[in-house]
Amino acid sequence: MTNNAPTPQVWPTLRARDARALIRFLVDTLGFEETVVYGEGERVDHAQLSWPPGGGVMLGSARDEDGDDDHWPLAPGTFGAYVVTDDPDALLQRARAGGAEVTMEIHETDYGSREFAIRDPEGNRWSFGTYRGEPRRADRPAAAAEQQAGLRSYPGA
Repeated sequence: MTNNAPTPQVWPTLRARDARALIRFLVDTLGFEETVVYGEGERVDHAQLSWPPGGGVMLGSARDEDGDDDHWPLAPGTFGAYVVTDDPDALLQRARAGGAEVTMEIHETDYGSREFAIRDPEGNRWSFGTYRGEPRRADRPAAAAEQQAGLRSYPGA
């Protein structure tokens, strides 16, 4: 079976009260790869963590100040993501060994995925499973181009 899924170009972002600890959890416990981390001391201004099969997340430290200086005011612990894995059983064992709070045990879904869910130390929710999404329709790129040019309107494109 081939998958027509494009290279990921959407990067979910989150903020953390202790971004360095969250990075360690995501890398050591779940298997993300630390691609880059910018910041001094305990503060993380920007971090990119890559997921080995593709995609990843970007994160940084929550800011103490409320005000106009924070142009991305995300509350820590409010993030949720679905992450594709080929071996959810092994990943669940790894997550348990690393102290992750399991919020949904591994199970089979009616759409053919095997998946489980956890909560990280910041309170964010992560679901891991084998469902890779449906392949894109062959006419979708043309439809999107037509819509951008004003030649087609959605829905029903």
